[in-house]
Amino acid sequence: MAPTRAASKKDPDPPGFRVARDMPPGRHPLLAVFPGLDALPAAARLVSDPAARSRLFDETCVEIVDQDMWMYVAPHEVPATARGRWKPVVSPSADCIVVGLAHLRESPSIMLFMDIYHELCHVVQRQGGANLWPPGVSYVKRWTEVEAYRFVVEEARTLGISDKFLRDYLKVEWISPGEHRELLAELHVPAK
Repeated sequence: MAPTRAASKKDPDPPGFRVARDMPPGRHPLLAVFPGLDALPAAARLVSDPAARSRLFDETCVEIVDQDMWMYVAPHEVPATARGRWKPVVSPSADCIVVGLAHLRESPSIMLFMDIYHELCHVVQRQGGANLWPPGVSYVKRWTEVEAYRFVVEEARTLGISDKFLRDYLKVEWISPGEHRELLAELHVPAK
């Protein structure tokens, strides 16, 4: 999962978004890796209640791993669907977002912005009782994925991000071209 997607010169950096790109591998508070993330307008749109928003940003951590990958929410235990295919970082007692070191250091700010809010959507969903890895459900049919992608696509649109970038962003390695088209349609991102 090499982080190779890039933003074009036309796609702006999110105002006020900061990344501590030099953080070493290991577990860190979310706001140490993404300072001020809780103060951005997207944070208030994600969680409107100030007390709940504060808890989310204060209690969620980031684990930076020296692996070739993007981001995911660490499961509390290994999901049945992962056995034999994926060895995730497991975080039984805390909400933790796992981030690949190269992704953190090298990816465009807009991509990191969209990824971290996508994963925070998943933390909120799981806190509400959602199963993030339901067996037998296609990735692009999981309501949790569609909702998280919808949130970040809407945020990107408020920043004037191009449809080309959104198409590329939504083209992840683990879905087929047909599933990619399905996701684009669901999120109202025009195909080429």
